[in-house]
Amino acid sequence: MIRDDIKAAQIEAMKAGDKARLQTVRLILARIKDREIELRTQGGVSDDDGMIVELLQKMVKQRRESIAMFESGGRPEKAAEEAAEITVIETFLPAQMSEEETSAAIEAIKAELGASGMKDMGRVMAELRARHAASLDMGKASALVKAALAG
Repeated sequence: MIRDDIKAAQIEAMKAGDKARLQTVRLILARIKDREIELRTQGGVSDDDGMIVELLQKMVKQRRESIAMFESGGRPEKAAEEAAEITVIETFLPAQMSEEETSAAIEAIKAELGASGMKDMGRVMAELRARHAASLDMGKASALVKAALAG
């Protein structure tokens, strides 16, 4: 389970004295706890790993946006800090599908659903998300689905 890996990484970072990694791991654990509280107050229950993967992907996306802002603002040291956090966060994410694997999955779903044009994009994206959400960047996948359905 991803949660166990994160807790083990926290202990490992404490023992190693790796303050930067420890800080990021603690941040991840805090975000997980916040999300669980949010789900409980809404009466929802999540599948643990699915919720954590979604949360980690969101954290990576936020840091990538921050890096772009820091670089355009002339703050390379802050951009480097964000990049270091991304490296730590990504160690807990499942391996991401390559562009070729993503395209193959899209083509398989497209054939399975009989999708032929842009009107089918929602159906293809929904099925892609259902099958591969943990191992895909849905933003990049969206562009590939558009290209596959347009061509």
